[in-house]
Amino acid sequence: MRDIKKLLSSLPSVDEVLKSTHGIQWQKKFPRRYVLQSIREVIEDHRKAILTGTNRDISFDILSDEIQKKLEKLSDYSLKNVINATGIVVHTNLGRSILSETVMQHVKDIAAGYSNLEYDIEKGIRGKRYSHIQRLTNEITGAENCLIVNNNAAAVLVCLNTLAKDREVIVSRGELVEIGGSFRIPDIMKSSGAILKEVGTTNKTHLHDYENAITQNTALLLKVHQSNFRMTGFTQFPSPEKLVSIGRRFSLPVMFDLGSGSLIDLKPYGVHIEPTVQDVIKAGVDIVTFSGDKLLGGPQGGIIAGKSELIEQISKNPLMRAVRVDKMTLAAYEATLKIYADIEKAKIEIPTLRMLLEEKETIRKRAKKVLSKLKRKSKNFINEVADVSIVNDFSKSGGGALPEVEFATYAIAIKPYKITPDAFVKKLRFNSYPIIARIQEDRVILDMRTVQDNEIEQLSEGVLISLMVQPNKLVHMPANNDVKEP
Repeated sequence: MRDIKKLLSSLPSVDEVLKSTHGIQWQKKFPRRYVLQSIREVIEDHRKAILTGTNRDISFDILSDEIQKKLEKLSDYSLKNVINATGIVVHTNLGRSILSETVMQHVKDIAAGYSNLEYDIEKGIRGKRYSHIQRLTNEITGAENCLIVNNNAAAVLVCLNTLAKDREVIVSRGELVEIGGSFRIPDIMKSSGAILKEVGTTNKTHLHDYENAITQNTALLLKVHQSNFRMTGFTQFPSPEKLVSIGRRFSLPVMFDLGSGSLIDLKPYGVHIEPTVQDVIKAGVDIVTFSGDKLLGGPQGGIIAGKSELIEQISKNPLMRAVRVDKMTLAAYEATLKIYADIEKAKIEIPTLRMLLEEKETIRKRAKKVLSKLKRKSKNFINEVADVSIVNDFSKSGGGALPEVEFATYAIAIKPYKITPDAFVKKLRFNSYPIIARIQEDRVILDMRTVQDNEIEQLSEGVLISLMVQPNKLVHMPANNDVKEP
């Protein structure tokens, strides 16, 4: 009991820590409320440990280190950059598409000052925020007019609410899809106030199924692209052109929820299952909705493109106020579209397209750079703690697009000797710059398709730290001592 009292009395007070050299420095660097919270929590943790007999070391250096770590954690941003080494290009959990430097510069310029967001400079009167993206979208897609909302689910919702509230919408049973986060087409339709009318069967829907289902209460024919799954075998669904022919005959608008939003023809790259927005518009579809942050490679947004008369109706829906985008989204989307003015340039400058279409040899060179850095920085000590090699693998598009398409890639495969793959993956995540990897056959896989060139240094440092390579082993060798690929 006497020892416990002695240890408790040796704990410094909050005020003593605040007035210490460390405390003064912390108050200059961190918010005072965080400093106080960290000091109180660390002292309380040690007090409890003393009372339970689990703490005998309460040196000021130890207290300071613990307070410092708490301060850094409290002051850190929750939303932060990570290194995507999963090989999933449009990774929904990791923020989907990343933006190019050109796009980010325009966002920065617009966000840092006032802008003509809703001001017509030529006329000197109030303008419409959608005008900033309409000309480019119309030119690229061939649509008469367009709008943008905060995501594609919102685009579908506001279109259905405008064009079919309290009326029937005919859709094939095989197209009643569920998208990420358990959002389902039937649920969105119910929320919009439209009445779902299913036709056909799961695997086959014929043109006459639509024709026989049309009544006086029918408002819209809806087609939904199977963007996040693939149905094969004994299947059949009417083409957009066939559906448009029925719509014309019965004076009904046809809407196509395309979802993925590809603006380039992927067939030359072996992808034959993804229609372009341009093709859908050319087929005569009245309204098409698609995402801005999937295959398009821009910011999160839902684009509504099509016939001017219908776009005008949709723009007047009160829901548009609830789902509208801000100036930064508009700036990012417009800047992304400007790159699309030159398709070949877009394939290089838009990160999503560049990663999806990148040559395998380019990826191999990146993998060799990482492997070389790992061995050079550790002076080959890494070979004592893990088996590291370059392997063939496959990447995925992700983002609910191109579900069955695999892209040949190269990856760094690491099998640690001293810790399990699960523990290693966790350590990678807990780096100051988190690294997100995957496990495959008891090896940790770092897919080089989704690792950016400017992340190679941080990736190699993070891997070595996570493998518990001692800091004094991290030495920099001359650049001409490259390690050859195994």
